[in-house]
Amino acid sequence: MSAQTHAPATNRSGATQDATKAPATVARAARPARRRQTAGQNVLTGLLTVLSLIWVIPLMFILLNSFKGKFYISDSPFSLPTGETFAGLDNYVTGLQLSGFARAIGWSLFITVGSVAVIVLLTAMTAYYITRVKTWWTSLIYYLFAFSMIAPFQLVMFPTVKIADTLGLATPWGMIVLYLGFGGGLSVFLFAGFIKSVPMEIEEAAYMDGCSPLQSYFRVVMPLLKPTSVTVAVLNAMWVWNDFLLPNLVIGQDERYKTIPIVIQMLVGSNGNRDMGAQMAMLVLAIIPIVIFYLFGQKHIVEGVAAGAVKGWPRLLPPAPLRRI
Repeated sequence: MSAQTHAPATNRSGATQDATKAPATVARAARPARRRQTAGQNVLTGLLTVLSLIWVIPLMFILLNSFKGKFYISDSPFSLPTGETFAGLDNYVTGLQLSGFARAIGWSLFITVGSVAVIVLLTAMTAYYITRVKTWWTSLIYYLFAFSMIAPFQLVMFPTVKIADTLGLATPWGMIVLYLGFGGGLSVFLFAGFIKSVPMEIEEAAYMDGCSPLQSYFRVVMPLLKPTSVTVAVLNAMWVWNDFLLPNLVIGQDERYKTIPIVIQMLVGSNGNRDMGAQMAMLVLAIIPIVIFYLFGQKHIVEGVAAGAVKGWPRLLPPAPLRRI
């Protein structure tokens, strides 16, 4: 009787000890994983901080030197503008008076906005068509767009200039057509990768509700393309706004249509003399609009890159009911 009486107590105490040891064992096993994860995050944070400084330091260099006198920039380029080296806003006033910067801003804005709008609209429709229509020639068109990303610009630079002169594209309106050709490859590639993950059931439901193919695209598919559209818009806007080579080759000799990079380059005199202070000031003014646009669109870039994941799309549709067998 005594053995039977004390046996359960022994079992309960053993179970209690096991129960107390189990959480401690789990906690000890989890601690190394937390330490490794924290160490990895610290290394990643440090690496990203160094990379951020690498990108920010040139911008700070331009900003600081834009407030120095032009004779002090080459002597002490990394020093702060203090005392006699501080020029205030004189460099900005000089650059605006000499370069025709206001007109250049207008043409750069016109070319950038027009090019981005045309690229987003037409490449999205092209990607939708070659993704939904499965034929050998739509596949060929897709691979041609992909090949256009591989071919360097120097390969087609001189033929492009010759064709632009022949067709009368040496104007801001013609530049929009040229940018559509050069920016179409990457844009179609991004849109096609996104559209492939869009379920066909969404479009079939729109067809059943009476939508035509165009209505289904603009009312159903196009709103879903917003993250990728913003990504394409930001990437192309940064490229077109800062591009120097193509405008210089096509419309560089026409005084009426100079863009911002061409105007900044024209601050160099014919005998090699250059006003470094005015150049730095104009570079700051040229950077500000595109930086603001990028800051407003940066979160959509991440969404656009991750939007093609198939895991995110089932949330667009209600869960399918389970069938009993």
